[in-house]
Amino acid sequence: MVKKTPLFMVKKEVFERIKTGKKTIELRKGKAKSGDQAVFQCSRKILRGKIVRTDEGNLVTLLQSLDFKQIIPTAQNVEEAEAYIKKLYGTTEGTFTAYRFVLTR
Repeated sequence: MVKKTPLFMVKKEVFERIKTGKKTIELRKGKAKSGDQAVFQCSRKILRGKIVRTDEGNLVTLLQSLDFKQIIPTAQNVEEAEAYIKKLYGTTEGTFTAYRFVLTR
């Protein structure tokens, strides 16, 4: 049986935040992908992590119930985190999924 492993393509600055431990929650638009391992890729660089928790819901609820700084480390408040995500996806409507992870290597 083949285990599914979500692959997250990330920008260089996001990759560095994950690598240094400043970012421990990956947020994506859409329903949760199955799998308990995650792969973060930036160009040819790869980090692997174990998904320890998955939360699904609307964006504002996720940002308020989780530590938004673990999602968007540069945000000073929930509103800044929401604005950053809106720039990425063009919307804050719909279902979002937060993947809390710990790096394994």
